[in-house]
Amino acid sequence: AEMCGNGARCAARFAYLNKIAGTNMSFETDAGIVLAQVDNDLVKIKLTEPKDLKVGFTLDTDIGPITASSINTGVPHVVIPVDNIDDIEIIKLGRQIRYHGKFAPAGTNVNFYCPLNKNKIKIRTYERGVENETLACGTGAVASALVYAYKTKVKSPVSVMTKSGGWLSVYFESKTDVFNNIYLKGDARVIYKGEMSKDAINYTSVENFTKGN
Repeated sequence: AEMCGNGARCAARFAYLNKIAGTNMSFETDAGIVLAQVDNDLVKIKLTEPKDLKVGFTLDTDIGPITASSINTGVPHVVIPVDNIDDIEIIKLGRQIRYHGKFAPAGTNVNFYCPLNKNKIKIRTYERGVENETLACGTGAVASALVYAYKTKVKSPVSVMTKSGGWLSVYFESKTDVFNNIYLKGDARVIYKGEMSKDAINYTSVENFTKGN
């Protein structure tokens, strides 16, 4: 993927904990430069400017026509509002939309959301590349929050509950329906540490893989 929001936050905390960078840093992704700020367990990143916002188009699916929106928040996302988010057959429907001809050849990530209150939404995401539902998707949270804000005109920030039960906060500025200064904030914690031996590194080199070893 060109960009991973939660991956970027984790990379920032790793860089800080290992004294690679200070509390404020920037790094390059295939989607552009990302800024990050570390505050203990919380990491806040500034994403690249979103693009290609399209709201309220129809997708033909096996369960009938669906009204959807799309936006690129570093990677492409489709965003669909639903009433009963826990009942969505996300693997079946998400995969169908991910491979929909409208988004060929690159495909798209697929997010379903429902409002919890004015400034809170709950989402579920089918991720392109993973080809399954994931517990959280940072760029998907941003995409869902921005589409929700566009449609309801709520002000920043929007809090997003992910499949894992965790929360992400999306901050933004909006003028004449154009979003900028997009920030994603949430926990980034160390849950595991390991070591890889030199032999393992040598064995898993690109050269060995290309030789079929």
